[in-house]
Amino acid sequence: MEQVVLLDESGNAIGVEDKATVHHRRTPLHLAFSCYVFNDRGEFLLTQRAHHKRTFPSVWTNTCCGHPAPAEDMKAAITRRLGEELGLTVHGLELVLPGFQYHATMPNGVVENEKCPVFVAFTGSTPEPNPDEVAETRWVDWAEFSSAVLAGESEVSPWCSLQVRQLTELGPEPARWPKGSPAGLPPAAHVS
Repeated sequence: MEQVVLLDESGNAIGVEDKATVHHRRTPLHLAFSCYVFNDRGEFLLTQRAHHKRTFPSVWTNTCCGHPAPAEDMKAAITRRLGEELGLTVHGLELVLPGFQYHATMPNGVVENEKCPVFVAFTGSTPEPNPDEVAETRWVDWAEFSSAVLAGESEVSPWCSLQVRQLTELGPEPARWPKGSPAGLPPAAHVS
């Protein structure tokens, strides 16, 4: 059974809960991650969440989102999920937004409530989406995509919209985004 790490407001681990039961109308704050993957042409891999997902089904979003298992290193968790969801291997995986946090409510009242550090990575692989996780993928031009999101012309997940706003502040070229400081991560993300 997949478990997520529950957090206090300071980002310290305070327990675990089964992923299958953690999301509801009063979802507790928990640890997650988001990753933005680019190819050698500078295109961004946009993904559509599987149509049967409990949270935000069929919504277009960043390449990969997920939850590290208890005591799992963030980069290891991202590498694992990219393989499971998209069959991707990546290189240059780096932290870019260590302190990102959001709260979003679906029309049915189910809530996402996460401290969700954001990472960037690069790949030469072709995605092979797992239909249990991903309905569809598209390689898109980052400048066009981010401009459309900022202008409200592209419907994406609430977290992706907020993240794109912060990522564009890092500069126009994802390969040159400055690394985020690990000191800015929630304490629960520091595992040895």
